[in-house]
Amino acid sequence: MQNLNAGGIKHFKYPNRLLIVGAVTLAVASGASSLYFLLNGRNTGEKSTPVVIDNRPVMKAVTALGRIEPEGEVIQISVSQTAGSNRIAELLVKQGDRIQKGQIIAILDNRDTRIAALKVAQQRVKVAQSQLAQVKAGAKQGEIAAQQALISELEAELRQEVAARVATVKRLEAEVRNAQLEYQRYQYLQETGAVSASMRDSKKLTLETAQESLREAIANRTQTSETLNERLRQAKATLEKIAEIRPTDVQAAQAEVENAQAAVQEAKANLDLAYVKATKAGQVLKIHTWDGEVVSDKGIVEIGQTNQMYVVAEVYETDINQVKIGQRATITQVNLPGKLEGTVNEIGLLIAKKDVLNTDPAADIDARVVEVKIRLTPESSQRVEGLTNSKVRVMISR
Repeated sequence: MQNLNAGGIKHFKYPNRLLIVGAVTLAVASGASSLYFLLNGRNTGEKSTPVVIDNRPVMKAVTALGRIEPEGEVIQISVSQTAGSNRIAELLVKQGDRIQKGQIIAILDNRDTRIAALKVAQQRVKVAQSQLAQVKAGAKQGEIAAQQALISELEAELRQEVAARVATVKRLEAEVRNAQLEYQRYQYLQETGAVSASMRDSKKLTLETAQESLREAIANRTQTSETLNERLRQAKATLEKIAEIRPTDVQAAQAEVENAQAAVQEAKANLDLAYVKATKAGQVLKIHTWDGEVVSDKGIVEIGQTNQMYVVAEVYETDINQVKIGQRATITQVNLPGKLEGTVNEIGLLIAKKDVLNTDPAADIDARVVEVKIRLTPESSQRVEGLTNSKVRVMISR
């Protein structure tokens, strides 16, 4: 029995060790599970949210290349296509001059011809106005008086001629009566045989001659009266014509004046084209055409408003969303000490290829950019007023 008990005790030692190891393992697993649930939330129904860490660098500024421009950009002043000439007779400005809007900067070589044409047109106006005044006033008083005198003469002549013709007719009428009586008496005497038939026929001839003369006198009186009355009527009609102011004559003369005045305005406009004027105020940046030269496609001069300068930055299409109106900008130029300051004033609406020359051989010359205008501060603007089109580097603060 002793051996059995001893062997039995020895037999049950291994199962006890296995139980101990299992208990320890279970305790460790339970602790690990508790720790897991403790770290991930006590509520097993909650879902865990993964944490994403952005390691990309934060951009603090937008950089770009740009160029310096005056306010309103650079403007070329040239001659009008209707000027009639494109040769400069006299250039009135020099590079660097500040000019005002409407100021004459050059004179074309057709100015003298245009001045002469204007004088001719003005003289025609004076002639037309004189003719209009004459029509409105009617004929000259001397002409009217002369015509009135002619009428008086015709009236006097008519009276005299009519009186003479009347007297002649009366005289011939008396002669006819006498011849009639004489013929009748001789007719009676011939019938009684006191006189011959030839004597009676002689008296008859005398009567017939007197009657013919009377008829001629009456005809002459009528013709003379009609002729003089017609001349008198014409003279009076002429007087009325020269003294009358007809509306149609006035209108025609007025139209001549207006046409002449229109010609003057046209001549003035043509003369004005001989003077090349500045379309806006600014500073003369460059002269392309001098005295005696023909104006090329570059124009006569280039002007810009250099009292306020801008920087036109070419911002990459990918960066444009980070640029806003009012952002501060810092500009540097290779040959200019220090920095320039400005503010974003305008953001372009058009995406185009890069325009500013980049000396970096690795740069993308086909990059797409947006033009951003930066208004320089007065101090910076004054420093670069003579550096139009100069290349700069721009940094726009976010």
